[in-house]
Amino acid sequence: MDPNNIQEACFPQSKSYLKILDIPYLLKGTNIPIDSSIIKSIIKATHIFNNIKIAFKSHVVKVSPKSDMAII
Repeated sequence: MDPNNIQEACFPQSKSYLKILDIPYLLKGTNIPIDSSIIKSIIKATHIFNNIKIAFKSHVVKVSPKSDMAII
């Protein structure tokens, strides 16, 4: 083992909090509520998040019991 070829582990350089407002709580045309796996796939497919690493599972919260909107 070459001691000059060892890579050091590193922690994220920064963490940010992202809050997404006014998201429909139900998937379009269904009665299925959105969940964190759906949100994760949408974020990964969006070009503005290309270099973003998701550190924690997202939380989907319905705005109110009678509302059809959610906060991520």
